[in-house]
Amino acid sequence: MDITHSTVVLATLIVYKVVLIAIGALSSRKNKDKTDFYLGGRNLGPWVASLSASASSSSAWTLLGVSGAAYAWGVAAIWLFPACLGGFLINWLILAPHLRRHSHRTGALTVTETIAGPKGQRGRTALIGLASFIILFSLLFYVAAQFQGSGKTFQSAFGLSATHSLLLGSAIIVFYTMVGGFWAVSLTDALQGLVMAATAMCLPVAALIGVGGFSGLSDGVAGIAATQPAFASLTRDMAAPAAIGFIAGLLGIGLGYPGQPHVVNRFMALRGERELAHGRAIAISWAVIVYAGMILLGLCGRILYPELADQEMIFLHVANEMFNPIVGGVMIAGVLSATMSTADSQLLVAASAITHDLPHAKSANLLLYSRLTVLALSAGAVLT
Repeated sequence: MDITHSTVVLATLIVYKVVLIAIGALSSRKNKDKTDFYLGGRNLGPWVASLSASASSSSAWTLLGVSGAAYAWGVAAIWLFPACLGGFLINWLILAPHLRRHSHRTGALTVTETIAGPKGQRGRTALIGLASFIILFSLLFYVAAQFQGSGKTFQSAFGLSATHSLLLGSAIIVFYTMVGGFWAVSLTDALQGLVMAATAMCLPVAALIGVGGFSGLSDGVAGIAATQPAFASLTRDMAAPAAIGFIAGLLGIGLGYPGQPHVVNRFMALRGERELAHGRAIAISWAVIVYAGMILLGLCGRILYPELADQEMIFLHVANEMFNPIVGGVMIAGVLSATMSTADSQLLVAASAITHDLPHAKSANLLLYSRLTVLALSAGAVLT
């Protein structure tokens, strides 16, 4: 990457981070109690709810991982599309309506509280303890992975120290999450979702034009398959038992979406039924654009740049090679931000498990306690 390109990416990233910090500072005014801090006062509109839920459930692996899988596997990566789209459909068609109504009716602020049932129910305390442990254990490592991914991407894009990049990025996330709570997290994730969707339209179209359209894509896939037959196979030329396992495993990805507490809490925060219906349409459209776009990008990228050492870098490579420094810089800056900002929702949910769900977690100043918990969890994730 030349100096001009690096400078543009860095400048864009700085502007983006300033916007995130500003969102956090402005959102802090909305936090009057724990309902505001953890669920935005149950007043989320369809665009913010759908885009933030989509971005939170589909972190940087969607842009880098799905395109990388298509680059490496070929046509077989298409199974990722129904798998991920299926997860969105389960969430928005089945889970969202019931969870929103139940949360508004009972006043539940977390998924754990919803599952545990009303106070006094037998086994409630044990169930809350188990669920809180699972959330804290899983999300702490997930947040750590996001921080590590951001460092790797920074290092690839700028040649900067991964350690310094990780610390800087995590500090910004911690600030706006601590100060702004759910409002800040939702708004920043919605912004991330818009950037991901815009990039998922521009990059694949440019790559498709680069290979000569759909006919060029077909010819290119056939050319690769001449020496690597598995590239054009839906089952990667596996024997029947292995092929069934491969397809079932990929389709099973969709079953992970309904279980993500940092995603489904957006359903609990939706304002009403009308917002739910509009949000469902937006989220499903987002999924179609992003997942189809990344698969197309990976296939076209394999034809255009067949010798990449790191297959997951095809996204960044196409952005660098096929766009001028300003446009490419904006796209790369968006990806760098995406690798870091998914962690915010997970931090907030993990903090709610400690400050709201656990029976002993009580404090006279719950907002301060919640913010300090976010800080402590972030420190743990960085050290991990």
